[in-house]
Amino acid sequence: MVKAPRGYRHRTRKLLRKKVREKGAVPKLSVILREYKIGEKVAIKIDPSFHYAMPHRRFHGLTGTIIGRRGRAYLIEVYLGNKRKIVITTPEHIRPLNG
Repeated sequence: MVKAPRGYRHRTRKLLRKKVREKGAVPKLSVILREYKIGEKVAIKIDPSFHYAMPHRRFHGLTGTIIGRRGRAYLIEVYLGNKRKIVITTPEHIRPLNG
């Protein structure tokens, strides 16, 4: 028997896909060009059309806090259970948290 592959996007067929009417659409420029401040809360929403700096699927849908910058990317502090994780990703994959 050959073992099933366990790649980076393993089991993401439904998780990381766009809805029918979103396919081919580039996200709004206001989403990409938005500047986040340190301490601001953000939601991690992976955009599958941008492969660069895409976070792992386990972080999709989580809320985190901006703790710094690395070039164009942001450092986001996220908690998985009691464990603190730092996600490095670009603005295409994050959204401001309302409220």
